[in-house]
Amino acid sequence: MDAMASIPGEGRVVGGRPSGCPHAFCGCEASLYTFGRVIPELNLASNWRRFPRAAPAPGMAAVRSGHVMILQQQVAGNIWYVHDGNSGGHVTREHPRSIAGYTIVNPTGGSTMFGAAARVTREARAPRYQRFARNARTDGWMASAAPMAFN
Repeated sequence: MDAMASIPGEGRVVGGRPSGCPHAFCGCEASLYTFGRVIPELNLASNWRRFPRAAPAPGMAAVRSGHVMILQQQVAGNIWYVHDGNSGGHVTREHPRSIAGYTIVNPTGGSTMFGAAARVTREARAPRYQRFARNARTDGWMASAAPMAFN
C-alpha cells in the first residue's frame, strides 16, 4: 500500500481525461505527455514494461501493475514529482509520489514492439492546429503541397 500512497505536499491538477483516451487513461496520458500523441498499444499500463529498464531520472516512466506515471524531478530518496494521469478522481496531477514498488523504464530507449514510439514523429512535433488541419480534410485538397520543414 505504501508504494501507491500520495505524499503530502505540493501538487496540482493539470487536466482530466484527454480526448481519445479510454476510461482508464494513465497509459494514454503518459504517451501524450511523452510522445505528443496517443499510442494505442501504450494505453495498457503493463505494456510500458516492454521499454528498457532504467535508473530513476526525469523523463523515465514508473510502471506497476495497472498504473504508469512519468518522472519529472526527484524530491528526496524514492519520492519524485511526477506527471500522473488518472491519479484519482479521473484527473491528471503533477505531484510528489513514492516510486517504491515501481519498475522504472526508459520510454525513449526504444523497444522491439514500440521502437517507433521512442522517436518523436513529425506529426507529434507539428503545432496542434497543423495536425487538426491535416486530419480534418480527406478530399486531398493539399495533396500537392510541399511538406513543411521542422527544426
